[in-house]
Amino acid sequence: MSAPDTFSGADAQILDRGYRKYDGPRTGVTGAVQAVVLHSIQRALGMRRSVWAKILPTITIAFAYVPAIVFVGIVALFPKNRATDFLLPGYGDYYGYVISAIMIFVALVAPEVLCTDRRTGMLGVYLASPLDRDSYLFAKATSIAAVLSLVCLGPPLLMFVANVLQSTGPDGVGDIIATGWRVLLSGAVITSLFTGITMGLTSLTDRKAVASATIILLFLVSISMTATIHAAGAPRGVYTLAPTLLGLELAQRIHGDYSPIMRGVPDITIWIAWAGWTVGGFALARNRLHHLPVTR
Repeated sequence: MSAPDTFSGADAQILDRGYRKYDGPRTGVTGAVQAVVLHSIQRALGMRRSVWAKILPTITIAFAYVPAIVFVGIVALFPKNRATDFLLPGYGDYYGYVISAIMIFVALVAPEVLCTDRRTGMLGVYLASPLDRDSYLFAKATSIAAVLSLVCLGPPLLMFVANVLQSTGPDGVGDIIATGWRVLLSGAVITSLFTGITMGLTSLTDRKAVASATIILLFLVSISMTATIHAAGAPRGVYTLAPTLLGLELAQRIHGDYSPIMRGVPDITIWIAWAGWTVGGFALARNRLHHLPVTR
């Protein structure tokens, strides 16, 4: 029977596997918020994921831009006096052409950005960083608004820039500034409206499919219900309870027009309804997040 192997001191090694103090840059809460915003935008658009995760966002964004590209092409190909024969829409009217694409895109973004963190446990990891619940919610709201602006602000802004460059849009510096301001304001107002609503609804569940279906149902059912209530004798202001109709009306009024559906409804009623939907959605999301048990 042979003796067991023995090791001499020459075979011993000291391996440094301990923790080292981090001596790199410390960006604090600001850096953490920026990282969450960037990661959330990439996730919502399917970046750094499989090709299947990119298809639906890409298609819906493309649908939102197709009418703008067509209208710009008409203006570019035909003389100014002939282009008017095509009854091109105004900047406020444009949303009526793409509201379906906006609804689908809105229903995709917030669930992808918020539900995944709760379902996978990443929320606890985020809150173990310099982020607290409010700064986390701010980062997520910023990322959702940034992505939604691609369809709520981008297409009308594209039309505006193209019309100005082709000298077929607003005339004079003052008119260009005023019209550009209205385009930016309408896009920002509609983006904030849908951001607040979708964040509030998405905070109620951690399942993306359930959240998306709930958002779509809200958009569709609210339209039919308000139409039924108005037909029963309620004033036209009841249509402000339908977020999609409210968004279309806001775009019209910012550009100085009125849609037939809410004609006669005071401006103050429209803006109070916008504030109610937007602030109410953010408040619901904040309340749910602050009462959500999280293991760090």
